[in-house]
Amino acid sequence: MVTSTNVKRYDAVIVGGGAAGLGVSIALVHAGIENFVVLERHAVGASFASWPAETRFITPSFPSNSIGMLDLNSIAIGVSPAFSLQVEHPTGEEYAAHLRGVAKQFEIPIREQTDVWRITKIGGDFQIETTDDSFRARHVIWAAGEFQYPRFSGFEGSESCRHTATIASYEELAGDEFIIVGGCESGVDAAYHLASRGKRIRLFDQGCPWNDERSDPSVALSTYSLERMQSDAFKKHVELFPRTPITALASICGGFEVTAENGRRFQTSVPPLLAYGFDGSHKLIADLFEQRDDGFPLLSRHDESTIASGLFLCGPAVRHQHHVFCFIYKYRQRFAVVAKAIATSLGLPAGELEIYRQWGMYLDNLSALGEECLTC
Repeated sequence: MVTSTNVKRYDAVIVGGGAAGLGVSIALVHAGIENFVVLERHAVGASFASWPAETRFITPSFPSNSIGMLDLNSIAIGVSPAFSLQVEHPTGEEYAAHLRGVAKQFEIPIREQTDVWRITKIGGDFQIETTDDSFRARHVIWAAGEFQYPRFSGFEGSESCRHTATIASYEELAGDEFIIVGGCESGVDAAYHLASRGKRIRLFDQGCPWNDERSDPSVALSTYSLERMQSDAFKKHVELFPRTPITALASICGGFEVTAENGRRFQTSVPPLLAYGFDGSHKLIADLFEQRDDGFPLLSRHDESTIASGLFLCGPAVRHQHHVFCFIYKYRQRFAVVAKAIATSLGLPAGELEIYRQWGMYLDNLSALGEECLTC
């Protein structure tokens, strides 16, 4: 056990070395905060690197920094995956390489292969326990993300399915016919790549996201996915089952049988693929946050826990009222909010920092959250 005299104390500890963790770290640097560290369970960009090989960003990258607009997939001012990778829709591995380059460029202090297993509030500090060390921090930013925490629950027998997040490549999947449960981005992505290989797909969703007329890509399919659904291979090989929730999965002789809420049954020789989201890492620290009605952490206007002051949330799990910040171009707009709150807590002149002029666009998103939020 590490004694208190040996524990390193930081002004801030960031948990997670992905887009959210690195992005908010750079915001801290711009805010003049130097005494911080990023703790990453695997390696920088590990979640992106573990995407299926064929999966690409649905948000396009474009090197628009020269005219004051950020690449949709940028995490900081002055960096663009479109510029560094010269790719419009990067793969996960390509984007992980981009993040590693960004971390090196900004000299972000990162401890890789460091698994955080407990965070405890002790007085005005947090105690962060890892597999190897113990740390103290005045502030903690939880930015561990979602992809490494796929959701297997949802219906009886769903644990026998295979989640799309566990697939290294769709080329590796044996079988000619597949059932996919979940018709949003991941489901359409899986169906597209399998259909491109001539596989027959039956795609089930409890709603009908491909006909959703809302303009928010957090709740409706992206243009990129809708475009791929118009491909000849998709139209030929994919059968859509909208408003058909799956209620059970059972093993049968020669394969599996799924039962829909309407009583219809469908057989497949290979385990069905789950493509309906992630439990998310925020559930690992649920005891340090109050919960919203939808199960996500309740946050202050500074994205801070309402019951453990000094603990902040960054990344796709951020929610404010009915607003969902699940894309990089959305949740990066909250980095400055968190950085400013921590800088103010440390007595730094956050109100005069250049970063807040540069990141002034985040007010566009906050304006929809109510007048109170604009005071942050």
